[in-house]
Amino acid sequence: LALKIANVNWQPKLNKAAHHTSDYSSTEAIFRRGQAFNITVNLQRPVQCGGNFTFIASTGPSPSESQQTKAVFNLFEESASGWSATQEPSKPGSMNFTISSPANAVIGRYKLRLQTVSRNKVSSTLLGQFVLLFNPWCTNDDVYMANEKERWEYVLNDSGIIFQGLEKYIQPEAWNYGQFEEDILDISLAILDRSLNHRQDPAVDVSNRNNPIYVCRVISAMVNSNDEKGVVEGKWNGNYCSGTNPLQWSGSVTILQKWYRKRYKPVRYGQCWVFAGVMCTVLRSLGIPTRVITNFNSAHDTNINLSIDKYIDMSGKTLHLTEDSVWNFHVWNESWFTRGDLGSFYDGWQVLDATPQERSKGMYQCGPASTRAIKEGDVNLDYDSSFVFAAVNADYVTWIHYSKKRKERIYSDTRKIGKFISTKAVGTNSRVDVTANYKYPEGSFKERRVYKKALKLLGVRSTGRRSKVTRRRRRQSSATWRQSMTQPAQKPSISGKLILDASPVIGKDILLTLALRNLISDFKTIKVKLRASAILYTRKPKAEILQLSRSIKLGSEEVKEISFKITYSQYKNSLMDDRKILVTAVCETKQGASLLVEKDIVLQDPFLTIKVLGSTVVHKAVSVQVTFTNPLSEVVTDCVLRAEGSGLLKEQLRINVARMAPMESSTVQFEIIPYKSGTRQLQVDLVCVHFSDIKGFVMLDVAPA
Repeated sequence: LALKIANVNWQPKLNKAAHHTSDYSSTEAIFRRGQAFNITVNLQRPVQCGGNFTFIASTGPSPSESQQTKAVFNLFEESASGWSATQEPSKPGSMNFTISSPANAVIGRYKLRLQTVSRNKVSSTLLGQFVLLFNPWCTNDDVYMANEKERWEYVLNDSGIIFQGLEKYIQPEAWNYGQFEEDILDISLAILDRSLNHRQDPAVDVSNRNNPIYVCRVISAMVNSNDEKGVVEGKWNGNYCSGTNPLQWSGSVTILQKWYRKRYKPVRYGQCWVFAGVMCTVLRSLGIPTRVITNFNSAHDTNINLSIDKYIDMSGKTLHLTEDSVWNFHVWNESWFTRGDLGSFYDGWQVLDATPQERSKGMYQCGPASTRAIKEGDVNLDYDSSFVFAAVNADYVTWIHYSKKRKERIYSDTRKIGKFISTKAVGTNSRVDVTANYKYPEGSFKERRVYKKALKLLGVRSTGRRSKVTRRRRRQSSATWRQSMTQPAQKPSISGKLILDASPVIGKDILLTLALRNLISDFKTIKVKLRASAILYTRKPKAEILQLSRSIKLGSEEVKEISFKITYSQYKNSLMDDRKILVTAVCETKQGASLLVEKDIVLQDPFLTIKVLGSTVVHKAVSVQVTFTNPLSEVVTDCVLRAEGSGLLKEQLRINVARMAPMESSTVQFEIIPYKSGTRQLQVDLVCVHFSDIKGFVMLDVAPA
């Protein structure tokens, strides 16, 4: 008799617990590869089963056994594909099967069919669909991670911290990854299906999805919109009126859902932490252990000659004579997997960067680059290890540009780039410094040896010039380095330091002191040109705030101080949302020696306090009280308080704050009804046109109902 199936029970409770997929907001069966799952087939009428069953698991638009996108396997037989099925004891009228996939199976959405033979007649029944993910719990999976606490943090934790600010003022910013929220897994799979690779050859693309190296590289290209109408459009010029200011995002869920629901139209706008936050969400949802990394003083070395050249004029104004730059910070990702293409030495954390900075093999994608390769200077290895090596190791050279024919190298710093490389700690919100994963201690014999090895592999002479033409070569950089060899930097005869007299707070004047010291016994007259500019976090100047000139006389080894201030009225209309100001002092003696002193300032926001008025329990309403202060000495109107958090609020909450008097404190109360237990992150953000966002967050332990 032909098998007549009433329904299929995918054993959701049992399988979700075994496969660590309970958190996904989906009714679909979600399994991890390399691990067995159980299904029960309920029949319309009991039959005597002879065990002549064949299962067919298939994925992609044109499944094929040769491309590992289709597996045909008989009951109780190990197939060449690595898939297998066994039958377990069951009640009359039903059949229990245990099905196992191999640890190197293609990930994605599968169809499962059951084929039976009765009286030489073959009948095939669709049992249903399931999604197969990478499996960090499986020892044979390329993404296997041995430590349970790390698996929880890098795969299952749906909130986190992204570090921003300056090397001397590191700020933790909350981010809602929300990889288990509604539609996010579907969106992650749709991202793969929208890629250029998939459009060019769907069958080959899907067959490569067993490999985390391939999947991560595709995602790094798709999270930015530069080549493929990907998820996020980048913008760094300070004008975001045709989209959302990148600083106003506080999580990935809204961005991904917007891209999906607007039929794959890139979401405006993102900057590096947005690209990294979204990429972390997508890769965690697919089962690849992933974290977010911040590199302070991050080099963008466009021609990969391991030198970042900065030009200023005699007044300290930055001149754009090169495409090289140093960002206050840059954010990228690391994912954890083996490197079968490079060898086991390079297994472990791999750098991925979805921020569109340079093309790699014709597209805006970056990585995976092994952190071991970066630390050892193996800059010739796939993928893009030279770009990441430069981001953490390039030398920083400052020049005063007098004319087309005359410039002076005044400073060369081998230690400025790649400081305090940071990520969130496992299990807590504290910062962990991972600089030692990227390089040996600055100035050590090993660090300089690795640097020289990288120069050699890149074909860069010790002068900084490429020994052979490459596609990224810039003539400017070569001219710069010829100059540096003919005019070595003089030993300084004066030193200086810019000191903040008090913590800089938005709405208040900024008080500064320039301390100058004569390092030699000769009497000196020094011309000082002070300049303050509003900058973006990429250190690109956007508006002039202040210019001052002073003349100062220094006796033998004397120290003198110049005090000055930048008033609120001077900076209020120039300040960008980044709240960053670059102050420079160019100091020149009659003997022609020059000194440049720089200081990056971040204006601090007033604090925002969040109080939860009661215990947090699943499905039980609880009130939240938020108190904040208008930091300005003027009335502000039309502010909006926003709140979000996975497991706490199904969608972002928005509350209008009509009017706030100067320096006035205001309190807003709202209700949340948690829908998931465990540690949850509630984020609150006060958005106002008069000043940049004031953000805060609180961690809540939500008890089960």
